[in-house]
Amino acid sequence: MKPITKVILTAFAIVFLTSCSNAPKPETSPVTKAQLSDFLGNWTLSIEGGWVGWLDVRQEQGYIDADLLWKWASVYPVANVYLQGDKLIVTRVGSFVRTKDANGKAIREHLPTSTLEVKREGEKITGYFLEPNADGLKVDSTAFSGVKLPIVPAAPDLKTLKFGQPINLFNSKDMTGWKLTNKEQVSGFKVIDGVMVNDPAQPEKGEHIIYGNLQTEQEFEDFNLKLEVNVPAHSNSGVYLRGIYEIQVLDSYGLPLDSHNMGGVYSRITPTVNAEKPGGEWQSLDITLCDRHITVVLNGTTIIDNKPVLGPTGGALHADVFAPGPIYLQGDHGKVSYRNIVLTPIVK
Repeated sequence: MKPITKVILTAFAIVFLTSCSNAPKPETSPVTKAQLSDFLGNWTLSIEGGWVGWLDVRQEQGYIDADLLWKWASVYPVANVYLQGDKLIVTRVGSFVRTKDANGKAIREHLPTSTLEVKREGEKITGYFLEPNADGLKVDSTAFSGVKLPIVPAAPDLKTLKFGQPINLFNSKDMTGWKLTNKEQVSGFKVIDGVMVNDPAQPEKGEHIIYGNLQTEQEFEDFNLKLEVNVPAHSNSGVYLRGIYEIQVLDSYGLPLDSHNMGGVYSRITPTVNAEKPGGEWQSLDITLCDRHITVVLNGTTIIDNKPVLGPTGGALHADVFAPGPIYLQGDHGKVSYRNIVLTPIVK
């Protein structure tokens, strides 16, 4: 190499290294307790389209963790959660099986990541839920807002409660006092021999029928609710308190304890003991909702004893856990019968 060439290359290297050292570094946002504190706690979410969700953000031993309820189904631990600038990023991972072998075993599977982008705005949180379509050609974006819930109060002393006059919610003759939660859907409920029967049967031929859920026209605050239910083998329904907390109705006879079993607060509170009868038999539910605590007595046995409920369950009608709401019965799942539905308000 000629001397002049060495000089030129050396000069170029000096200029390059100098410019690199002076180049602006990528902007970073340190994770601080002050930023994290903006998001910590339980949040009820009002989701675009009339849906309801719930987000719990907490700091564990050296990391952030969260649980998420989105629209329906259960409360699930998230895949990951972290701070990015002024946002909290929450992710969930799903599964798309792309191809299978001759035996039905998955050959190629994708694990799509859905992302909840959360910002703090005053006393609320707002953001978007970004969810990729199965074909990978589009991302659906759903807006939401959230309100922070105060800490659940201490359990009430049920022995000191005062009750008003009992209200018979079902007159055993017709569906007076009840209506569909969505008037565009079809009701499978009718009265047969003094019993409220739901049979969401599909025709052998013709268009698929979209059955709806049923709710009381009246709304209630805290109360005691007594009813009898007959859920056939392998069938499924649910009783929602205030339209936001689902008490599961399911043929779960013989199954291990689970929050999704008969009498459980769906995906939130697991019964302490199995007290259900086999499918097809009449069963009694005695439920008390007071100060965000729930007690469930199934067939004369207390299976949930004055336990706190942290937020709504999947399929809730609204996100405000302090607002009055109806009793609503799931009608879009399976065949089920109800009778002797009596609500007694708690007087405060």
